[in-house]
Amino acid sequence: MSDTTAGTERQAHSGTGRRVYVDKQSPKAYRALVETSEAVRATAAEAGLDRVLVELVNLRVSQLNGCAYCLDVHTRAALRAGETTRRLGTLAAWRDTELFTERERAALALAEATTRPADASAQESAYGDARRQFTDEEISAVVWVAITINAFNRVSVLSKHPVRESAGMTGP
Repeated sequence: MSDTTAGTERQAHSGTGRRVYVDKQSPKAYRALVETSEAVRATAAEAGLDRVLVELVNLRVSQLNGCAYCLDVHTRAALRAGETTRRLGTLAAWRDTELFTERERAALALAEATTRPADASAQESAYGDARRQFTDEEISAVVWVAITINAFNRVSVLSKHPVRESAGMTGP
């Protein structure tokens, strides 16, 4: 099946037609999001957040939002930062393991509350746990990391950014 035929078949089944890559369609807006991400990365580093913790937040939020593209990007980034495949494999069920520190658990709960802000009781609980583990600067950084990855998730999910096997790529 040719790429054109496959694309037409997908469009026919989905009923939505071809997706607009909003990052490509509106590059100025996307560049602003990238600049925000760079500022947030610097803020997290200045607050003293470990890169692994930042990537765990990026991954957990991307799991909640079902963003395959961001899961691919941030899994590789987490592995480069020293994260283990065992912890990455259990991240979706982090509450049910002993593999994550109290600090990581607090960050993950806060990231989930940022992603699902309508759950006020979960938000209060997460914030209370975060208060016991983090400074104000660190809490702010975790929230900004979660806000930013949520935005990137929406860009990728709504654009249907593909995850493809790269030539010569054998793993993350």
